[in-house]
Amino acid sequence: MQLRLETLEVNARHPFRIAHGTKQTYRNTLVRIEHDGIEGLGEASPSHYYGETPEMVVEALKTWAPHLGDDPFAFDAIDARLDAVLQGHGAARAAIEMALHDWVGKKLGLPVWKLFGLDPKAVPLSCMTLGMAEPEEMERKLDEILDFPMIKVKLGGPGDVDNLKRIRARYRGKLQVDANTAWTASDAVRVLHEIEPLGIQLVEQPVPRGDLDGLKYVHERSPIPVFADESAHHLSDIGLLAGRVSGVNLKIAKTGGLREMRRMIHAARAHGLQVMIGSMIETSLALSAAAQLAPLVDFLDLDGHWLLEDDPFDGAPRERGVLELGDRPGLGVVRRDGAPAA
Repeated sequence: MQLRLETLEVNARHPFRIAHGTKQTYRNTLVRIEHDGIEGLGEASPSHYYGETPEMVVEALKTWAPHLGDDPFAFDAIDARLDAVLQGHGAARAAIEMALHDWVGKKLGLPVWKLFGLDPKAVPLSCMTLGMAEPEEMERKLDEILDFPMIKVKLGGPGDVDNLKRIRARYRGKLQVDANTAWTASDAVRVLHEIEPLGIQLVEQPVPRGDLDGLKYVHERSPIPVFADESAHHLSDIGLLAGRVSGVNLKIAKTGGLREMRRMIHAARAHGLQVMIGSMIETSLALSAAAQLAPLVDFLDLDGHWLLEDDPFDGAPRERGVLELGDRPGLGVVRRDGAPAA
């Protein structure tokens, strides 16, 4: 198998601010794996927050490239070879796995969700995320998405509760909130009781990633269901979170690929946890990969493409909270300009 890389620079429509910083331009990496005249595509969307940079992605992919072998169907063997030379690097690893699944689907002429035996009618709606903003900016951003059926609002700064109240005064759909580890456990309980009358569906990651006791403290005292995000990276995390949260938010760039994410979904179910699939700021390529598992979960936050000025791909995500798993083979992605995705 031959692996080629291409820089995929994407720009958010608005500066995207969470509790840890603000960003508008994102440098992702497009991965192309070619074998037997077929090319599979994947996308790496690294985050400093998760310890990865674009430069690290490129180096990891170059390190793994000679070890892919000559059988794209041999996922277990490929995993073993790649782990033997370099472990971790979830975003880069996810891109390779996306491209392999895309290749296999194209080879067999089937979409990946059908290879998994899933029901495309079981896909939940996706929320749309509002980053932190000053009141006037928040009003402008809200104007653009009032027709979405579900909105997630980033919290964690001064005045954000008042912002949330202003949003609820204008918006009648479902509301979720995400603190991105910004609070202490006691502050989280206080804020969640304050906003509970606004009809909040769930709160993500109210306390730091490693504060599992803090998660449990909030979970036991919160009037709003608590989901782990930053605390849920790999299969081994699920057992530790059982009894400490109501659910988990899984992202393909965190887990390192569809296979680990699928294992985590089933483990979460076995522990009685609800599951959300989330996303980074990425194109419809990565979002379509994650969407292949959408029928297995309760909530979706696959909105990264809606946040972009210009999405170069067309895939499973559509408009206004609706995702459609079609019959295109592989990940179901084509270029928006009409050029072949390969």
